[in-house]
Amino acid sequence: MSEKTRYSDEELKEFEELIIRKLDKAKEELHNLKASLTREADDTGDNLSSVKTLEDGADTAEKEQLSQLAGRQQKFINNLENALVRIKNGTYGICVDTGKLISKERLMAVPHTTQSIDAKLNRKN
Repeated sequence: MSEKTRYSDEELKEFEELIIRKLDKAKEELHNLKASLTREADDTGDNLSSVKTLEDGADTAEKEQLSQLAGRQQKFINNLENALVRIKNGTYGICVDTGKLISKERLMAVPHTTQSIDAKLNRKN
């Protein structure tokens, strides 16, 4: 029996549903992060106090952290959307480094990956 070179349409549909669920959740989280950033900006009104300068530093750090989280979330969303494109064009689940099929377990855990675990570990060396 020859080695499988691609996932079946049924398996791809299963991956697609998983990715769409993760994408919906990620978009909701990004929306909440952006809403938090907007609220933070609105909350910096005219509360004048001697403690304000200390709070400004904390507010700035928190805004920076929220901004970084939003950036990571956007990157995750882009990766998930790219995975959907790979499903459509028939390249999903194929390692970009080895050309072999990425294990189903790995794809279930990290559905947007483009590398098998072996290729990922070898790249680090």
